[in-house]
Amino acid sequence: MILELDGVSRTVAGVPYIRDVSLRLEHGSLNVLLGATLAGKTSLMRLMAGLDAPTSGRILVDGRDVTGLPVKKRSVAMVYQQFINYPSLSVYENIASPLRVQGLPKAEIETRVTEAAKLLKLEPYLQRLPLALSGGQQQRTAIARALVKRADLVLLDEPLANLDYKLREELREELPRIFASTGAVFVYATTEPTEALLLGGNTATLMEGAVTQFGPTADVYRRPADLATARVFSDPPLNMLKVTKSSGTVLLESGAVLPASGTFATAADGRYTMGVRAHHLEVEDVAVAERTSHADGRIRLGAVISVTEVTGSESFLHMQMGEERLTALVPGVRRLEPNAPVEVLIDPSHILLFDADGRRAGRVLDAAA
Repeated sequence: MILELDGVSRTVAGVPYIRDVSLRLEHGSLNVLLGATLAGKTSLMRLMAGLDAPTSGRILVDGRDVTGLPVKKRSVAMVYQQFINYPSLSVYENIASPLRVQGLPKAEIETRVTEAAKLLKLEPYLQRLPLALSGGQQQRTAIARALVKRADLVLLDEPLANLDYKLREELREELPRIFASTGAVFVYATTEPTEALLLGGNTATLMEGAVTQFGPTADVYRRPADLATARVFSDPPLNMLKVTKSSGTVLLESGAVLPASGTFATAADGRYTMGVRAHHLEVEDVAVAERTSHADGRIRLGAVISVTEVTGSESFLHMQMGEERLTALVPGVRRLEPNAPVEVLIDPSHILLFDADGRRAGRVLDAAA
């Protein structure tokens, strides 16, 4: 199956939910919809499923226009973030329920349920009721019920959002294996850039109902086509500084002057937005910075600490540089007092540069994870 969205838009009561989206999802592919809450992920999935009709544009399956075809006539399965299982039915019967509705023979139902249970490690729990399961096992049951239908299109709308951290990590690791074992088109919605990177496949970044970029997940992350995509694919939020390049130098609004190296070297003179992800910033207190070699090619900026947040294995350092704010995500426990002077170090190859219209400028040298 190949699913195509051709210039699809949806407007409700004059409010645009989806704006002119065109996508081609290939047979056997995993496709992530990445965007903040209300970016349009669920609305787009409902259009794909046939639960809603587009205001304009077409939806095609293998080249056939199915825009007006109701969901019950499509080969589609959907998993939501809530644990939607029948509480009075065993795990086995929950998984088998769509097959019984289809009227499949008992032997075929047994085969499919057994296969799905093995794939999702539910074999020991088939005779239990959902309320006797952990949250992760309940969501595995919901996923198994979707997979057992052998639908051509499987939609997963933030399926791990309501699970605790350990369960999310466990299922995140297993889902790519589960997806690879079928030939369906999978569409997975998430608000978390890290989840998109872990799943791999392709990613479509969404902002205000529009797809800003679509392609292999690693490529979209490393080479965002515009500022909107870079912002969607950054958590913590992207650090953005206004800069002006002129005659081989770069001037920041804080007054700092930098050499036009790295990404800046291939950009024309003019005004830009410089983007740097939080984990690409290194922070040193001034005393340490004075003993550090300045010959390593890194950009050095002076700042002061505003707030330090320690999360356990990582620390968030919020800083002020004149009127501009920076956030660094650094490993380990770093406790720096408010107003402490620090030096921020940036590898020029990690800089993302965007012109006045928000389009990528210069040449991305690395921008790797």
